[in-house]
Parts: sequence; C-alpha cells; structure tokens
Amino acid sequence: MRTPSHTVARVAGQLSRGLGRGGGTSLPGKVLLRLRPTAVGELTARLARGVVLVSATNGKTTTTRLIAEMIRGAGWRLVSNPAGANLLPGVATALLMDARRRSPADIGLFEVDEAALSAVADETEPRLVLLMNLFRDQLDRYGELEALASRWEAMVRDLPEQTVLVLNADDPAVCALGRDRMRTVLFGLEDTSVALPELPHAADSTRCRQCASELVYDAVFVGHMGHWRCPSCGLARPTPHIRARRIVLDGIRGIDITIDTPAGPASARVSLPGVTSAYNATAACAAAIALGLPPERVAMALAYTPPAFGRGEWVELSGRDVVLLLAKNPTGANETVRTVLLDEGPVNLLVTLNDRTADGHDVSWIWDVDFEPLLGHLGSLTLSGDRAYDLALRFRYAGLPAEAMTVEPDLEAALDLAVQATPEGNILHVLPTYTSMLDLRALLARRGAVDHFWRDGRGA
Repeated sequence: MRTPSHTVARVAGQLSRGLGRGGGTSLPGKVLLRLRPTAVGELTARLARGVVLVSATNGKTTTTRLIAEMIRGAGWRLVSNPAGANLLPGVATALLMDARRRSPADIGLFEVDEAALSAVADETEPRLVLLMNLFRDQLDRYGELEALASRWEAMVRDLPEQTVLVLNADDPAVCALGRDRMRTVLFGLEDTSVALPELPHAADSTRCRQCASELVYDAVFVGHMGHWRCPSCGLARPTPHIRARRIVLDGIRGIDITIDTPAGPASARVSLPGVTSAYNATAACAAAIALGLPPERVAMALAYTPPAFGRGEWVELSGRDVVLLLAKNPTGANETVRTVLLDEGPVNLLVTLNDRTADGHDVSWIWDVDFEPLLGHLGSLTLSGDRAYDLALRFRYAGLPAEAMTVEPDLEAALDLAVQATPEGNILHVLPTYTSMLDLRALLARRGAVDHFWRDGRGA
C-alpha cells in the first residue's frame, strides 16, 4: 500500500535523520496520522497474524524484545518498534516503514506507553494484549497509579471479545483486569527463594481492588508484586497458568530460570539481571505460549536475546566494563540497587537524574529509593544530570559525606570522571533516568562504543 501521504511521511523521517534531529522513529508517523488519521487501522488490517501489544511501567521494552526473538524464531515476519517509540506515531512509523518492503510482516508486535495504550488498542484491534505491571511513575504526567489502572480497565472493556489478555497475577491491580474476561492467561513467580524479607516502604498498589482493605503478602518479589491476599473479602492471587518455578540470580550478569507452561517447561540462562528480568522473561513466555509457540522456541530466545539499549547493556570504555541499568522510578531503582549489591567488591557508580518531559518533572521519587544499602560498598560515586544536586542532597541525607561523592552536571565530563574513578578491570555501574540514558548512549555512539539505538534491528 503506497499513497502520497506515505511518501511525504517517509521523506520527513529521512530529513529528521539527515539533519541529526533524531532517528526518525516518530516524526513520519506524526506526519502520516495528520494526513491520514485512519492509517494505523488500515496498515494493521493487512497483518494476517494480527497485532500484539505490550504495556507496563517497567520492563516493556525488554519484554517486547524477548517476544520479538521468539516470533522470529518461529519464522513469522515481524514489524515492531525496537527503538522504543511507543506512542501512536511510533507505531504508525513502524507500520509505514514495513509497508514498503517486498515481503511485509504478517504480525505486529508493539511496545506501548501506559497512557497511550487505549488509543493504540482502538486503532489496532489486537490479537493479544500483555499487561505486566503498574508502578508510580511520572506523577505530573499520569497522576496517581489508580488513574492509570482505571484507564486500563476501560480499555479492557472495549477490547474485541476474541482478544487474549495476558496478565501478571502477582500485581493486584493488573490481575483484577481479567476478572470478567474468558480469554485470559495469567503469569507469575513461584520461587520464593528470591522474595524480599518484607514489603518495601515504596510499594504502590497494596489495597484490595474489591473492598479496598489492606492486602497481606505471603511473598513479595518486586515492589507490590507477589503472593497477595485480602483478609477481609477473601480475594487472593490466583494460580498462574505460566509460572517461574526456579530463579537463580547471578548479580548483574543474568539469571537462570525455569518456567512451567501447559505445553511443558522452558529453561534458560538469560543475560538480563535481577528479579525484574524474571518477570520479563515469564511475561514473554506467557505471551509466546498464548500465540501458540512451543516452549523450546521460547527457551532458545530467552537464552540468545541480548539486553535492550540501556537495560543491562554492557559497553567497554577505556579498559573498563560499563553496564547501563535504567532506573526511572522508585521500584525500578530499588531493584537495580538490589541487583548491583549481589556482586562482591566495591561498587563504582555513576547516577544521573533528569527532569525532562519523558522523565517526569517531579523528581521527589528519589526520596523513595533505598540508596542507603550502597553506602558501605561504594568504591566511587559520581552524580550527574540536570538535577545532579538533588541527587547529592539525597545522598547527603543518606549519610554520605560530601567529599565521598563527585557532582558534575555535565554528562560527558561526569562519564570521564566516573571512568577515571573506576580501577581498570572493574565495572562502572551507570544508573540513568530515561532521557539521560538516551543522552549517554548518544555520547557513547559518538565515541564509537555503541551503535545508535534506532539502528538496532533485533527487535524491541
């Protein structure tokens, strides 16, 4: 399908890249939707195997990437948005670029922003929707978590009856979305050896969705996700269809996981760190099984999919290993701290904080991050970003003296200082918020250490 509006939109993308204004991952879609508002529906209608949508506060990029590898392994032709352009224009751009290929895709797989999900679902009539978690994030944009949960509830009511809903049984707000739908697949973690000793103080959704009473947890894994029950009305976490039976954490290097499915187990060594990665792997497995893919294909993809850009990504710089660990909200940052501390030896850190639109302008969330456990393990600490001095104040209140940290708002200078402070042969752990992660990768791309994120052809 080629129309004048398609041509104009593609040229806009080429100009964006040629002028160095970005990767052209959203602008063509914006132009296309302005010229032809029904374009997304028209382009997805040609996909014989339908559309899969993935949304969450944390983990949607990594999980979409895992599913993409599983789908490609099955020999299906895929269109996706690997660069993370997850609003409707980003989806439109991906579909537009695919439409010009000689062998266009037969299935669409799209990571979708939490607040944009309803609009994308309305346009695509998805075959499957995977909803993973809801955490407090970008309060000045989304409002409270309950507001997003209500949006998702309305979106689910409007989904076609044949749409399969894949939900996280361990997240009370997400699990409740499948209460009145027949075609629902649930996933969750069963291995309590990786559970936290108690519910974190920054946990978000801890009240019963049915009676609003305080929930009780028999095991808690990440934030408010775990084995929950309501002592007042009896509502409780249902037994998931897809369960992570065995999880072995290996610090920032990855996990070993065994996932039980109705079609048989899937076991793999995954090069993605932390308990959050166990959730991502289990969610991807659940979606793949719901699409009819075999467990052996799932396990192979889990084993061979590298981290997405900035999410456990390793880079070599001046003789040091640098690992990028996106930390954009309290739950994600706390899990990153927990994962970093699994490794022995001094921890060399570069922590960055921006407050741009894509980050959320409200940075008060840093006071809910448990930085304190790091203090006795620090080899070096460098703080950077637009709000570097807010981070410095947070660490001072944690009890770290001023002379034990380096504050450099300029990211390039901060990176060089952090590398210099990291002994050769050691690892520099970088904890950036979203836009500072993009800035950092652009800087690393200019130095030839990584490729630009929009040139990653493996999938989201």
